[in-house]
Amino acid sequence: MNAQAVKIVDSLKSISPISPPKSIKSQDTIILQEFNINNSLSNLNFSDSDSLILDLKDQKKAKSSDSLWLKELYDSTRFEEVFGSINSEEIELPEYEDLPTELLKQRLVELNAKTPFNVSYNPSLERLIKHYLKTRRASMSKLMALSDYFFPLFEEEFDKYDLPLEIKYLAVVESALNPSAKSRVGAKGLWQFMFTTGKIYGLEVSSYVDERSDPAMATVAAAKYLSSLHKIFEDWDLALAAYNSGPGNVSKAIRRSGGETNYWKIRNKLPRETAGYVPAFLATMYIFEYADEHGFKSNGPRFYSIATDTIQVKRLITFEQISKAVNLSVEEIKFLNPSYKLEIIPYIKDKNYALRLPIPAIGKFVANEDVIYALAEEENNKENANIPKYIEQPDRIIYRVKSGDYLGKIAERYGVSVSQIKRWNELTNDNLKVGQRLTIYPTKLIAGESTSKKGNEGLYIVKKGDSLWSISQNFPGVSIQNIKKWNDISSNNIKPGMKLKVSKG
Repeated sequence: MNAQAVKIVDSLKSISPISPPKSIKSQDTIILQEFNINNSLSNLNFSDSDSLILDLKDQKKAKSSDSLWLKELYDSTRFEEVFGSINSEEIELPEYEDLPTELLKQRLVELNAKTPFNVSYNPSLERLIKHYLKTRRASMSKLMALSDYFFPLFEEEFDKYDLPLEIKYLAVVESALNPSAKSRVGAKGLWQFMFTTGKIYGLEVSSYVDERSDPAMATVAAAKYLSSLHKIFEDWDLALAAYNSGPGNVSKAIRRSGGETNYWKIRNKLPRETAGYVPAFLATMYIFEYADEHGFKSNGPRFYSIATDTIQVKRLITFEQISKAVNLSVEEIKFLNPSYKLEIIPYIKDKNYALRLPIPAIGKFVANEDVIYALAEEENNKENANIPKYIEQPDRIIYRVKSGDYLGKIAERYGVSVSQIKRWNELTNDNLKVGQRLTIYPTKLIAGESTSKKGNEGLYIVKKGDSLWSISQNFPGVSIQNIKKWNDISSNNIKPGMKLKVSKG
């Protein structure tokens, strides 16, 4: 393709090929009003100090409405509603004339005929279904709107693992279809994985990313976990109970019930939350399967999962920078990429971090990615960019007790419970001694407590084959210029064994 130059007319309202090629000078500021994929910006010659402002306009009222709708869909109180209904004491049977008991019994028989789950009438299930229908109508409608986005993704993965597609309703019970949902005990994401269980099934956590909140990755992990539980118990109701409370609690309930393997017969031997868990799942399944009969209407998602695609990022980039480049709001990008905790997608060697966008936006991004990354790097290299370091979340830490420490304080610091610390360390009481070492499996990252092997107190030891560029890529927000400045070096020449500062200070 022939080189192009920019013809600047009224803040670049047009881009046209002219001759000869022109380098944009340092004082040039270009406001790009729209992308033309056929006129790739990668042919432009930029000097180091050029500033290209991607100011893609959106209709203000529509943008505001989209933002409010996404916030409404992800209202965290809906997660508390669902979680609360599982943990609540016995619910009284509400008056609900639209669903006579005999009609409910007939529909449950029909539902039972088409699912491997044991769906049968009992008074407690009737109470829960009518309670949802009477008190959760608004929440259920919004959950159905979210389900239009998430359920096709769930069904695709469950089909690969030959699992019942009805398991998709479990995510409604687990998280109210909120990828960022976090329980009181630290479980996270659509499928509410605890930190350690998530690690077992390949879900990593770092200062930037929590893969438990990645809808696709977490669904694969849930499919694997549920499949293994079904192999153990050979019953889907018991597999669901084990998913909630752990296989050990289900096995103990079976023993205490004299070997019974029917969920309803061992239910009173299970933890209270698990006793309400399977009924909540069945009640949710009923309402979704008979949504039309009960007048539920979905307003539909902002996006359909089939109309989105992913691209692997090649440089660290923020949601704000992506928003400017492809003309999507930050809220929309967060909806599609909920696993990035800081609204930043890192670039780490040997890691594959992907950006999900609507297909038209993917086209814009790919066609102009060189320019987008160049601008992002320019912003990120500024002294005030404040890009945090990438830190891997450790599986396990050894904590040394300090003066003033007590179990509750330590538990809060690492997002675990006192009982967990006592169990991990075989403690019989709450007494601690200064200098005592405790084994802890943290569920949240503590700034400054990295076990990363990429540096030692901000130092990096140069290896054979390293260059300043390759080293900078291992530390998000660190540029070649930063390394040179912090180490008082003027050339790009480095030797194996050299110790380089890779952080300011």
